[in-house]
Amino acid sequence: MYRNYIFDLYGTLVDIRTDEYSLNFWRKAVSVFAQGKASYSPSELMVRYKKYVRIAQLRERLRHPAYRHLDIDLLEVFKRLYEDKGVKADIELLRDTAKRFRKASTEHLRLYDGVIDLLDSLKAANKKIYLLSNAQESFTVPEMEELGILGYFDGVMISSEEKVCKPQRQFFERLIEKYRLKTSECIMIGNDKNSDMMGAKSVGIDGLYIHQEISPPVEDESEICAKWKIMDGDVFKIKEYVL
Repeated sequence: MYRNYIFDLYGTLVDIRTDEYSLNFWRKAVSVFAQGKASYSPSELMVRYKKYVRIAQLRERLRHPAYRHLDIDLLEVFKRLYEDKGVKADIELLRDTAKRFRKASTEHLRLYDGVIDLLDSLKAANKKIYLLSNAQESFTVPEMEELGILGYFDGVMISSEEKVCKPQRQFFERLIEKYRLKTSECIMIGNDKNSDMMGAKSVGIDGLYIHQEISPPVEDESEICAKWKIMDGDVFKIKEYVL
């Protein structure tokens, strides 16, 4: 079967609900920055945050005009928000801010049933486990540690560090090159028919699609280009197909 198992994280292994849009969230975010000695009103913080996100996105597009799917590192945004208030934020403060900012937006975070059983089974079978995630490293690594799954992974690649995200082919290629993987020995497991399945197909990797409540809508299963499809979100079934 396969030697290398490449996982998406959110919506595949981790069930998460976040809120980054409500006024209540931005009130919480104000408190986060206040702890770092930066004073904002909710509306001021929201407007400046969105402004600096757009600037960072534009900068990456100018750097990589051929890429359609890019990402930024929010630590750079947080740094600018502190600078606007005369605070020189070191990396420790930025990471602490990221962790508390994420906590303020998170309404629900848990592993799907069957995830630990799946990861344990893969390890017992001497398989290699990798993460390829469209996410912020400063959010994701602490959450993986909190959920007790970081140690299962033989390699982790997160879009905020690479400044490129799925389904961009080059994001997959970087993982393949970094860990010297053979595509014929790999499978991509994810809950997004475009980012995960189309991205994997673009580099010749088989896919297993698992549909979860937070997956993008699927009107017709035939539009999912995956070797296997689990439409009821049952993680326990993954082993039946690929192990």
